[in-house]
Amino acid sequence: MTHMPGAHHFTPTATPASLAMAQSMGMVFQIAGSSSKILIDPQRLALLGQDMDPCTAMAGQVGSQVKMRVGTVWLVASVRAMVLDQASQSIVADIDFLGEGDEEKLTGRIFHFRRGVTRYPTPGTEIFPVSSKDMQQIYAADDRPHVQIGTVYPTTDTRAALYVDQMLGKHFALLGSTGTGKSTSAALILHRICDLSPQGHIVMIDPHGEYDAAFATNGAVFDISNLALPYWLMNFEEHCEVFVTSSGSERTVDCDILAKCLLAARMKNRLAEQIGRLTVDSPIPYLLSDLTNILQNEMGKLDKGTGSLPYMRIKTKIDEIKADPRYSFMFSGMLVADTMQDFIAKIFRLPSDGKPISIIDVSAMPSDITSTVVSVLSRLVFDYAIWARDEPQRPILLVCEEAHRYIPNSTSGNGQAVRKILERIAKEGRKYGVSLGLITQRPSDLAEGVLSQCGTIIAMRLNNDRDQAFVKAAMPEGARGFLDSIPALRNREAIICGEGVAVPIRVALDNLEEHRRPASGDPSFTQLWRQSGDEQAILDRTITRWRNQGR
Repeated sequence: MTHMPGAHHFTPTATPASLAMAQSMGMVFQIAGSSSKILIDPQRLALLGQDMDPCTAMAGQVGSQVKMRVGTVWLVASVRAMVLDQASQSIVADIDFLGEGDEEKLTGRIFHFRRGVTRYPTPGTEIFPVSSKDMQQIYAADDRPHVQIGTVYPTTDTRAALYVDQMLGKHFALLGSTGTGKSTSAALILHRICDLSPQGHIVMIDPHGEYDAAFATNGAVFDISNLALPYWLMNFEEHCEVFVTSSGSERTVDCDILAKCLLAARMKNRLAEQIGRLTVDSPIPYLLSDLTNILQNEMGKLDKGTGSLPYMRIKTKIDEIKADPRYSFMFSGMLVADTMQDFIAKIFRLPSDGKPISIIDVSAMPSDITSTVVSVLSRLVFDYAIWARDEPQRPILLVCEEAHRYIPNSTSGNGQAVRKILERIAKEGRKYGVSLGLITQRPSDLAEGVLSQCGTIIAMRLNNDRDQAFVKAAMPEGARGFLDSIPALRNREAIICGEGVAVPIRVALDNLEEHRRPASGDPSFTQLWRQSGDEQAILDRTITRWRNQGR
């Protein structure tokens, strides 16, 4: 290794006994803004390793914290990387400053800890390990509304707090590879928030049907059997995604025709007379039969600008959807009444009646319409917030599981309506009281810029190098040392940084009660493959559900 200038000046000047008393472990070697270097004496480190305090015993290891005194203030930093300087036999460590706290006169401990550094230390400043009592002071929750979700590494009793207003006010993202406990962690955080705010308003998109059981007691579950989403709530762009099948220049022609006929169909409703300026996006009920009749009439006109084929394409697609029972949850003839108020009250939990979360299970919906359903629900959340600005505010949290499905990198193909509305919520939702929670196992597949809009990032283990690099680019500078440990996290461990925590932390998340966990556990092949019997009845029931396209 290359010898570092100045490293040879650092030599122990005290006996091991006095070192143990002082608990000094080295000194500041180089200061360079948020990231600096310290020198650690291996002999001092060995002494500290025998300490009964688990935090002190871990001092100097990657991921541990160290402190240093500057005037009457203690600075706290996280150890990011270590290397041995062979010339001086000292350990050179890179540190990232986390924040500072005042010195308690009687004990010398830290209190009133806060993020950021006012004064930097000078080279030669002594370094000390952070004790468990220091950790409790550093991570102690203040008076802001918060939920406790686990213990701060490496302690077993220092509780980790998430500040709910700060986390939801600027969006959050929960990231982690499959099998790291991501779904259980999401359920844990949402349960804690529901317990804190039983009159809250949370809408969760569940693409796998795994959260139904987790929120059976404190949530309302909606799927194809009871969602009853009226088709006329779609805006024009969503109508085009469902009814227009062509591409290129033909798609432009088809969309122009659909816009003209859709507006005419909406105009037939008596509500249109009460509205001064009706647009093709106005959520006014209309009959699908009216739309097809208008298409038929327009197709028969001699002065139309195109042939009959575009009209036939749209009409045929509408007839197909009307006849397909898989789409009845949205395109049923029973959904033509003006149920907009009842639907919004049901989905947004207004009032919540002690069940503040709506689970929207989209797993049994036809795959070609799932993104449109998510788009409609997301847009309703945002539009409601905009038009309710003059009313007493009811902030809404929209949680999107498997977010990379709906906010992909690609700007072409189907599903652009949902991508646009979720991107808009990420950028503007905070102003209107709409919070966005993104849960994904592939952050690198998310649309560029969306992750950087999330003020709080909860990163579990990520196995893919590209995903790790993507998350590091979105994280604040001071959290780099924590991010280097992302590949080494255990299941149900997370790095949390951003607005929702006082300082970046590594957390061992709490165990969630069995009845509150999502149905996302991995099957035991060896155990299940020992079981047999009743296969005929299993197949009968399965094929019946399969053919009926329902559960």
